[in-house]
Amino acid sequence: MDGDLEAIRQKRMMELAGGQGGMPASEDEAAAQEEARRAQEEQRQTMLAAIMTGGARERLSRIALVKPDKARAVENMILAAAQRGQLGEKVSEERLVSMLETINEKQGTTKPKITIQRRRPAFDDDDY
Repeated sequence: MDGDLEAIRQKRMMELAGGQGGMPASEDEAAAQEEARRAQEEQRQTMLAAIMTGGARERLSRIALVKPDKARAVENMILAAAQRGQLGEKVSEERLVSMLETINEKQGTTKPKITIQRRRPAFDDDDY
């Protein structure tokens, strides 16, 4: 994985040095870049599937529907921990929740406060 990342960095540096500004010179290069990106994303998903339980993956996919940036941050956190060897076992749903709470603390986001105000009826049952 580190070799792939280094290859992508080198390719990007060559594009910038060539003055292309990151724009592919031809459709073939654009297709190759798209294929490389797709392969990298597939490899990422495979790694996540290997280090997460089914329930945790399911919860993360639901989070990704609502907040893709937060889901991506959790995925990055999990992959980084796996690369450092900090994961002794598969990431469970409970551990995923604790990671989400950690990210919320880092971003300064707290739990949303929900207040329910019920309408008081104009007439009580005793008024009849």
